[in-house]
Amino acid sequence: MSESQPAAEPGAGHIAEPVAGPIAESATGPTTAPAAESLGDRVRSAAKWSLINTLIIRIGTFATGVILARGALTPADWGLYAIGSVAQAVLLSFNELGVSLAVVRWDRDPREFAPTVVTLATASSTLLYVGLWFLAPDLAVMLGSPHAVGVLRILCFAVVVDGMACVPNAVLMREFRQRARLTIDLLTFVVSSGLTLILAFRGWGASSFAWGGVAGVMVALVGCGIAAPGYLRPGWDRATARELVHYGAPLAGASLFVLATMNTDSAVVGATLGPVSLGLYRVAFTMSSWPVRAISETARRVSFAGFSRAAESTHTLTEGFTSGLSPLLIASVPACALLAALPGPVIRAVYGDQWNGATGALRYLAILGLLRIIFELCYDFLVAAGRSRALLTVQALWLAALIPALVIGAHHHGLSGVGMGHIIVAAGLIAPAYLVTLRAVGIRPTRILAVTWRPLLGGALIVAVALAVNHVAGNSDLAIAGAGLVALAVYVPVAVPASAMREVWIATRSRLARGRRSTVSPPPVVADESAPV
Repeated sequence: MSESQPAAEPGAGHIAEPVAGPIAESATGPTTAPAAESLGDRVRSAAKWSLINTLIIRIGTFATGVILARGALTPADWGLYAIGSVAQAVLLSFNELGVSLAVVRWDRDPREFAPTVVTLATASSTLLYVGLWFLAPDLAVMLGSPHAVGVLRILCFAVVVDGMACVPNAVLMREFRQRARLTIDLLTFVVSSGLTLILAFRGWGASSFAWGGVAGVMVALVGCGIAAPGYLRPGWDRATARELVHYGAPLAGASLFVLATMNTDSAVVGATLGPVSLGLYRVAFTMSSWPVRAISETARRVSFAGFSRAAESTHTLTEGFTSGLSPLLIASVPACALLAALPGPVIRAVYGDQWNGATGALRYLAILGLLRIIFELCYDFLVAAGRSRALLTVQALWLAALIPALVIGAHHHGLSGVGMGHIIVAAGLIAPAYLVTLRAVGIRPTRILAVTWRPLLGGALIVAVALAVNHVAGNSDLAIAGAGLVALAVYVPVAVPASAMREVWIATRSRLARGRRSTVSPPPVVADESAPV
């Protein structure tokens, strides 16, 4: 499932993660939390800044994509860009051999081994890019788009920059410095999307994405270097390098399988149905990824670091997983359910009639988006729990089953068949595999059911209500908005427990009361004239 955006991403891979409002906050080295600040406080603070970051960047990226789709680019342009982003995503899945995660996970001071990580990551990323440069013509032909060679070579240069920046980016994650990453992402987005828009409206086609992406990752590299100074210096220690490769190899393998799984569909669509169909498919996949990128990405920026800090206690680790799964689902189910219920009206309202061919795929990809949100939380949890080899097995199983399912689906049912193939494999095979793996670390299926049944039932009601309202009111933009509002009104009482709603209400009233008290000036102090001076 190609995870590309219609607009140029604010960076690539690891480095699209940001500089702090106050960049100088780390000028003297890694920051440490105050002694009184608990892990929970740090995670909550990081999650808040991550949410702000994600909302701003994703809204901006979405708006940029709509402008490009309506006024500058065609499905064929999207298809050529898709080929480049597929190759880029696969290379980014293992370009630094998984060693950067040691910066987040290991308890020792990262400055002791960071230079070796920089050397390993940069060298492996450069070798991969050199190989891609020479293989680009054959790869483009194999994927059904021989004109994508230039886009491949330009866009995949981000892999080299990502390898250089992976250590300072991991340091920001380790220290929960999402406020710092917000500034980096904003700067990266402005440069990347701005250049993409300028070039696209000047007729550069798919190359506008590629040059915008490269400009963005260069800005992100500089930002990461400023926010986490001292972590771009290369070095070498043979014993440390062996230890890092031993630690990172299973994770890199699992990550490779994940990215291969996420991009196999684009390769299949491009090779079997052509670049125009691929462009339509990428729009459908991008829309289905809105909840994943807005909600799951927010959580993942803090979940792995949080799980890693709690890994010493099995009880704390498992409780962290189940307590995090419930709000994640409550937040993501409505958008996924509405996209699954009304794919055609939503696509026409957002991108225009020329993208109607994406409707059949979106209906199924929206359901897949919900499953991906759950699977990504499982992925981070299992890595933190030290189950990387089991995770590698699950991802390998996913890829092995997905390829024939997508090929068969594409040949028999076109883009809709590709979406159906995804759902059959993800729901029928991978979800049970994750349940088995989670049970091995103490999380029973009944516990997962206890925190998921409410939002899933609410999602089913959203689909039913949205379809009914749409049938009565029609496909106008106003009718779509009305269907969404009515569906949400039905969803909230079902998905959110009454006790949780009471807690939110009490907390909101308390904050409002404090706000009113703070705006009332204290009475003036009147001097007591009888008091002795």
